[in-house]
Amino acid sequence: MSRLFIIGLGGFFGAVSRYLVTGWAQDLSRSVHFPYGTLAVNILGSFLLGFLVRYAFIHNVFSPEVRLLIFIGFLGAFTTFSTFSNETFNMFADGATLPALMNITVNVLLGLGAVWLGQSLAFAIAR
Repeated sequence: MSRLFIIGLGGFFGAVSRYLVTGWAQDLSRSVHFPYGTLAVNILGSFLLGFLVRYAFIHNVFSPEVRLLIFIGFLGAFTTFSTFSNETFNMFADGATLPALMNITVNVLLGLGAVWLGQSLAFAIAR
C-alpha cells in the first residue's frame, strides 16, 4: 500500500476525530470564552503520541506502515501540536535546552504572527 495513501487514511480519521472530540469537549465545557475543545485535542493528542512512541520503542510492536498511519496520519491530523510537543520534549530530554526553548518561542511567536499577517492581508484585500 502506498505510503501517501496510508498517511491520508490516518489523516481522514484523525481530522474527523478532531472535529468530533473538539465539539464534544467544547459542548461539555459550556464555555463560549475559552477554546476547551482545542485544548482537549492538543492535550489528548500529545498524550497519545508520547505514550505510543515510547510503547512502540520499548516493545517494537508497530510496523513502519502502522507508524505512518497512526503517528503521521491520524495524530498529525488530530493535532500537529502533539508533534510539536513531542519534538520539544525530545530536545529537552537530549539536553538541548536552548534549542527546545527556541522551538517553543519561534513556533508560538511566528504562528501568532502568521495568523496576524494572514488576517491583515485578508482584511486589506477585502477593502
